[in-house]
Amino acid sequence: MKFRPALVLLFALTTSCALAQSAADLGAGPTPRKAATWPLAPTPEEAAAAQLSARFLTRFHYDAQPLDDAMSARIYTAWFKQLDGDKVFFTQQDMDKFAPLKTKLDDAIWNMDLSGPFEIYNVYVQRLVERMTYARSLLKKGFDLTRDESYDLDRKNASWPKDKAAADDLWRKRTKNDWLRLKLAGKDDADIRKTLDKRYSGYIERVRQFNSADAFQSFMTAYAETTDPHTDYLGPEAAENFTIAMSLSLQGIGAQLQSRDDYTMIVKLIPGGPAMKSHKFKPGDRILAVGQGEKGPMVDVVGWRIDDVTALIRGKKGTTVRLETLPVDAGQDGKHQLITLVRDKINLDDAAASKKVIDIKDGGVTRKIGVIDLPSFYSDFGARSAGDKDYRSTTRDVAKLIGELKQEGVQGIVVDLRNNGGGSLAEADSMTGLFIDKGPVVQVRDSKGQVEVQGDDDPGMAWSGPLAVLVNRGTASASEIFSAAIQDYHRGLIIGEPTFGKGTVQNLVDLDRFAQGDGEKPQLGELKMTIQEFFRINGGSTQLKGVTPDIEYPKNGDEKDFGESTYDNALPWTRIAPADYKPVANLKAYLPQLEQLHAERVAKSPGWKLMLDELAQYKKMRDKTTISLNLDTREAERKQQEKIQADFRARHRAIDGTDAAQVDEDNALDDGLNPNERSLKSELKEESDAKKAKDVELDETAHVLFDAIGMIKADPKLAAEVLPYGGKFSTGLVASAPARTAPPQPTH
Repeated sequence: MKFRPALVLLFALTTSCALAQSAADLGAGPTPRKAATWPLAPTPEEAAAAQLSARFLTRFHYDAQPLDDAMSARIYTAWFKQLDGDKVFFTQQDMDKFAPLKTKLDDAIWNMDLSGPFEIYNVYVQRLVERMTYARSLLKKGFDLTRDESYDLDRKNASWPKDKAAADDLWRKRTKNDWLRLKLAGKDDADIRKTLDKRYSGYIERVRQFNSADAFQSFMTAYAETTDPHTDYLGPEAAENFTIAMSLSLQGIGAQLQSRDDYTMIVKLIPGGPAMKSHKFKPGDRILAVGQGEKGPMVDVVGWRIDDVTALIRGKKGTTVRLETLPVDAGQDGKHQLITLVRDKINLDDAAASKKVIDIKDGGVTRKIGVIDLPSFYSDFGARSAGDKDYRSTTRDVAKLIGELKQEGVQGIVVDLRNNGGGSLAEADSMTGLFIDKGPVVQVRDSKGQVEVQGDDDPGMAWSGPLAVLVNRGTASASEIFSAAIQDYHRGLIIGEPTFGKGTVQNLVDLDRFAQGDGEKPQLGELKMTIQEFFRINGGSTQLKGVTPDIEYPKNGDEKDFGESTYDNALPWTRIAPADYKPVANLKAYLPQLEQLHAERVAKSPGWKLMLDELAQYKKMRDKTTISLNLDTREAERKQQEKIQADFRARHRAIDGTDAAQVDEDNALDDGLNPNERSLKSELKEESDAKKAKDVELDETAHVLFDAIGMIKADPKLAAEVLPYGGKFSTGLVASAPARTAPPQPTH
């Protein structure tokens, strides 16, 4: 049940934000992208990358499809959905002009002539600038707020405006809504004009910084994702970010960055990094210029894209970088600082597995429940291949945390996989081995129909006591493999919402390895391609259906817009023969009692009722697709919302206590601002408050384990039935488990 050593198999992190990390200090190599020349034109490397990607996708994809006119039409539709999903930039006249390209995108790729796709992108950029320029022009005279009209917020199924006049009317309404939002938040007309003019002009400036790499990435994303939802093209920068997301490490200064106005601003300092160790930086400091080495020229970076600034700041461990900054507490004309740093390897601990202990009290009894929070299944493939004995991996980190929780005397463990979008297949397999003695974990089928069973061959468990896995709709891919295996073995309780439903495996293809030609090696990027489908050991698939919890929590309604079932081109659900495995317990022996206790408890829980009411309000507001542009109507609606939010705040205070983290009353309702328009201080406070807020779902999950432990202690016969292997290994409850270290990782 071992992995083939030559193949790196992984699950894509389901959400694109896992790849973006535009606000972080990422990567290696101080080479910013060249300034764009308009109109944008494809490079020879991009044309080669497109054709090479097509060769792989049409031959080696799990569901290989020809790149022909039919595929071209699907790419065309997907690309316009990506560029203008709300149909607010292009007009029907534009679409009529583009129509001949609908069946020619395949030819563009095969012939290495991307002029057609780039023509579309150049018009897209032109329309963006035109619409923002028009929006700015509307601000001078303001709007008639007494007029009874409305704006459709959801335009996914709308038609494109038929011409420029129709587009202008659409943008008049959009701009009027922006004005109204600020008006309702208490801004006067002068402040509204200033805020919106700055916003729209900022959009224009950022659009003008687009370059050929942006256009190519956009087009190739449309092609790749047309083959299936989880195949992606990763340009050199995106590929590097993906590696960082998987390894949780980078080489740089250890500062999280963000664009604010024309500046790149330091948002957070990563513990242990050179920036924090220098004691010379504070959140809010603005970076004005960057220099390489001790004497390299300082490059002014005011007004630059954040990825280009990041490219200058990042670099190999041991190299020197100099930053000229404007401190946060200095005015625009304040004294600048010149700070010299030596780059180092940075561990992104905020994205790593972490632990805490919850004390659950009920009926005069207190029990310690350990919680392991796991944001992703990560592994530093590069460090491991290089022979680094301290390479980072999910299994190693979780094994260490389990040992610490044992020392703290926990009687049950919750593995929190909410919003864990996946990651390494090897880590999903090996981490399951921490909770079972040994046996199969997952079945993998390739495009030829061959099935390989993979699992844990090492005897012993790191934790053999009561276990729960907390999941939600954002639990995907590798997380679903782990959850499904725990459920199929009856090793632990799966609690929460039905999961995402991703049942495919991707392989990273480094296109540069297959490039031909002389001279400097081109930077073609990587292809993350679906090559296999995985199945549960019971023979079923998580594809489309996901993992259904044993104890189900209320859904938040996002399943209509988020999840594998929302993709038109998702693979169908299938099943294969089960693997040779046996459940290690029978959780059905006490599941009905646990469900009943859960239902009785939440029925009386003010916190649970508040969560349900807030969820119902969220669904109601989210489902509202049309909004009035009349000031009186909107003011009446806002007053109604203020009453609802005031009631929620009062209930939070009564439940959590006056010292608990609360939503700032001044920011409880829409303030009309975009995230980067708010103060950094308020943004950091909001993030801090969110971390302190009471987590009723996690607390309830811990309480379910509390109940389970109580039933096990009271009934030895039941304990033998619901604990793994008849309670033989049950830590601290029946007998001691044999020591178990993290299993070895497969060679990549």
